[in-house]
Amino acid sequence: MAHYKLVYKNPAVKSIDKLPPHIKKRIKAKLEWFIAQQEPLDFAEHLTKPADAQYRYRVGVYRILFDVEGNNIVVFLIQHRSEVYRR
Repeated sequence: MAHYKLVYKNPAVKSIDKLPPHIKKRIKAKLEWFIAQQEPLDFAEHLTKPADAQYRYRVGVYRILFDVEGNNIVVFLIQHRSEVYRR
């Protein structure tokens, strides 16, 4: 079983800081749950369009865009679903 570690890029940290406290708590709990699973990618959707990230998690109406680098889950961005794919 691989143990994964969360790594946050600067845009992810900035987007987290803008969220309300109850949403931050919910997202943190869900991310910890994802990485505690045997295969965290089983719960992720592969992104098909060219983007900074290869995968996404869905937590309510928020999307968490990330890549996997070795045993690290590198979080690029956390945003509301209506805004996350606009670039």
